[in-house]
Amino acid sequence: MTRGGGPMMAMRTAVVKPKDFNKTVKRLFDFTSPYIFQMILVIIMAILGTIFGIISPKLIGNITSKIADGLFQMANNVPGAHIDLDYVHSIINILVFLFVGSALFNYLQSYIMVKVTQKITFNLRLLITEKINRLPLKYFDTEPIGDVLSRITYDVDTISQSFQQSITQVITAITTVVGILIMMLTISFEMTLIALISLPISLYLVTRIVKLGQKYFRARTRILGQLNGHIEESFSNHPIIKVFNAESKQTDAFEKLSTNYFMESWKSETIGGTMMPIISLVSNLSYIAVSVLGAILVIEGKLKVGSIQAFIQYIRNFSQPINQVANIGTVLQSTVASAERVFEFIDEPDEVQDEADQVLPEVKGAVSFKNVDFGYSSDNIFIKGLNITVQPGQRVAIVGPTGAGKTTLINLLMRFYDVLGGSIEVDGVDIRDLSRNNLRNIFGMVLQDTWLFNGTIQENIMFSNPTTTKEEMLKAADSAKVDHFVQTLPEGYNLLINEEANNISSGQKQLLTIARAFLSNPSILILDEATSSVDTRTEVLIQRAMEKLMGNKTSFIIAHRLSTIKDADLILVMNHGAIIEQGTHESLMKQNGFYTSLYLSQFEPES
Repeated sequence: MTRGGGPMMAMRTAVVKPKDFNKTVKRLFDFTSPYIFQMILVIIMAILGTIFGIISPKLIGNITSKIADGLFQMANNVPGAHIDLDYVHSIINILVFLFVGSALFNYLQSYIMVKVTQKITFNLRLLITEKINRLPLKYFDTEPIGDVLSRITYDVDTISQSFQQSITQVITAITTVVGILIMMLTISFEMTLIALISLPISLYLVTRIVKLGQKYFRARTRILGQLNGHIEESFSNHPIIKVFNAESKQTDAFEKLSTNYFMESWKSETIGGTMMPIISLVSNLSYIAVSVLGAILVIEGKLKVGSIQAFIQYIRNFSQPINQVANIGTVLQSTVASAERVFEFIDEPDEVQDEADQVLPEVKGAVSFKNVDFGYSSDNIFIKGLNITVQPGQRVAIVGPTGAGKTTLINLLMRFYDVLGGSIEVDGVDIRDLSRNNLRNIFGMVLQDTWLFNGTIQENIMFSNPTTTKEEMLKAADSAKVDHFVQTLPEGYNLLINEEANNISSGQKQLLTIARAFLSNPSILILDEATSSVDTRTEVLIQRAMEKLMGNKTSFIIAHRLSTIKDADLILVMNHGAIIEQGTHESLMKQNGFYTSLYLSQFEPES
């Protein structure tokens, strides 16, 4: 049960605070610690696969040099001149082995990395799911649902993709740079120095670009959460938007968010997109210088043709890992921005943990509010000095105008919120001395807003008590007047309720939630406008069924239609967070006070 709030809460703008890039990266890699052996194996295979690929250009260069030497000798009629095909054949065999080995190692490291990444992602989603169950209700009352969903889905997927691609690319890039550098030094020290000039220049430019683009990637991720929230709420509230002709207003809001997202995406991608052209420019200039020097060395006889061919191939490959780092830098910015949002969610304060372990073995149903003070914020106390006494087995109705505090009363009773002063007791025990699980096992609740999940009718009814028998489920369904309409359905209790639960009527959905509450066999029942979506005839039948099933159990009924609570043992009349009148229907009508005016506003006085 939540406080009332506007349907467009997702439009609330989040405040962006400075982020700790290094701390977030470290925290991300902490998730890999359980898989350190697999990660080491991935690193070894990535290194071996890269080394096998690095050796190949020099061997190909040796083949070229051997063939070129033979052709040169044959052209100059050198006695015994020929092309050493046995040497060429042996080198080709080595190359085939290297190529196959490189492909095999790259496949294995990719296969292992995918498994590790999926396990890390699973653990992260599990951590988020457990966090959801620990968060206080206040968090979901104030945070946009669309933004929360964006953190759980889009941001986690971004982290998963980054882990799967970037880690092996970084390993491969580092191994390639070191390996190629060694191979280039074995060919020509002078040409290697020229090639190395491009490295610090490229790294400097990459670092500057990454730092510049980080804030834009973070802003883009934040706005995407707002956009997802707006879309989700627009779809879920589409009938309301239609009723009030608010399509243009929603479209304008969507366009504004989309424009903001476009601008931040354009800035981030434009800055990230400058990496490749700049790195390529530096690499090409270095390539030209090396080609010229290499040609001179070949002419001077200091290098063979195959060596210059191999070196040119190496310098071409030398720029690839730098380009990979540039791409990884762009991905990493987006990943860290997503990780920060996920960690912000995980770091939200948990609901205050229960230290009490007292259990009520047999609940009689006496409930009392003693000098209760409460407000949704400490500087705005809404309820002051509230006192209520409910005897076991009483049927208590809570009535009052909108905003009077009726639902707040139930929120406090269920410990969705804790009182700021005073106490609430069940059978003389302060509910804060009971764990929330123990306390909530006492209650059965039916809300005005129905919730059904994607499953069969039987599964939805048995949600409150999965271990119950089908016979007990059918008995509860019959008592809640569910059975009569289920029997008219082609698939009966096996009818699959779709994701939006719109393949049955609103009244039928409400009946299912009532049957679910009955099946849980609670000691105390709470009904918050539980019959608001059913017709008058069905409402009367449900009232009779509730009287039969509840027996002598305590029940709280929040009602706006006062005709449904005329037979209540006690009626509490609330206004501005206080009980202003209480008694039976007859006694309250005799007082000719606030309750009487409420009642007469709905019904004509009896003649």
